[in-house]
Amino acid sequence: MTADWKLTAEDRLEIMELYARYAWGIDLADEEMALSAFADDGWFEHLWQGRVQGHDAIRENLRSLWNDRQHWWYGRQHLMDHFIMDPLDQPGEAKVRCFFQILQFNVDYGTNFVFGIGTRTDHVTKRDGRWLFQSLTVNAWTSLDQVPWQGELHLKGRPKYTMPPASDVHRTA
Repeated sequence: MTADWKLTAEDRLEIMELYARYAWGIDLADEEMALSAFADDGWFEHLWQGRVQGHDAIRENLRSLWNDRQHWWYGRQHLMDHFIMDPLDQPGEAKVRCFFQILQFNVDYGTNFVFGIGTRTDHVTKRDGRWLFQSLTVNAWTSLDQVPWQGELHLKGRPKYTMPPASDVHRTA
């Protein structure tokens, strides 16, 4: 079903800036900037955190990520791209799909690596003249069935790669 209104070029740019505000906020531990990307009743659903709703819960979750696992978080960059923005039936509401990549600076070794990739499907809403996340759903690709492949899949019969148990990983000093 097609909505009877269209997102303007200005709307699209403002939505892209919303994603930038979100990334700058979460990646640099800027609590106010991160929260400014969400509607008061907004929520996100993420593989590891589950569903987190409302500014207080989002704030608590981010503080935990930033402080309890700082060596994981410090030096992280969330990149979102290839946006598809579809207006929903009600004006000022849109569904946004995009790819994401998370780049990570490893503070222990001074190296960089790709932490994760995947897709997102988000619901954005325009309130008081600003686009905000109403919901944010992360689909981190951690197994074959999480890749939203639409074509015929010819990977059957290929061995599934699994990480070796931590006890099998050897380090050299």
